[in-house]
Amino acid sequence: MGVKRSLQSGGTLLGFLANILTILSTATNYWIRYSGGHSGLWQECSGATCSNIPCQSEARIVGLVTGLRILCQEGDSRGRTTSAIFFLCGLLLLIAVTGYTVKNAWKNDVFFSWSYFSGWLALPFSVLAGFCFLLADTIMQSTDAISGFPVCL
Repeated sequence: MGVKRSLQSGGTLLGFLANILTILSTATNYWIRYSGGHSGLWQECSGATCSNIPCQSEARIVGLVTGLRILCQEGDSRGRTTSAIFFLCGLLLLIAVTGYTVKNAWKNDVFFSWSYFSGWLALPFSVLAGFCFLLADTIMQSTDAISGFPVCL
């Protein structure tokens, strides 16, 4: 069960990194820069004054909590559920960041900044975390299926 545990640990670590990058990206105001200021998801700053922008939300913590639960629990596996949550979070992140890109890419004198790229960087971590949990679940099911056969692995 060493490979299964390693995949689950790797998936949890990748999910944790995806969460950190998503929170960092969401909480900061440096998605785009333009002459005289910068803007994020929540505030637009010009010079020394910042004004609020209407809210948006996310839900990725559920995948991390489920991953930690699977990692700390023996027996009954919920790896497919966790991988589906991470894949869904990755898809939602892809839709959100692509929509933001399309909305702002055509503006003159606008440059994407580090908060924006943190959002894009969270995407592969989320997808890879989903694959780790999916592979761990597949290994678990295959070892259960052949456990009755006299085969040495």
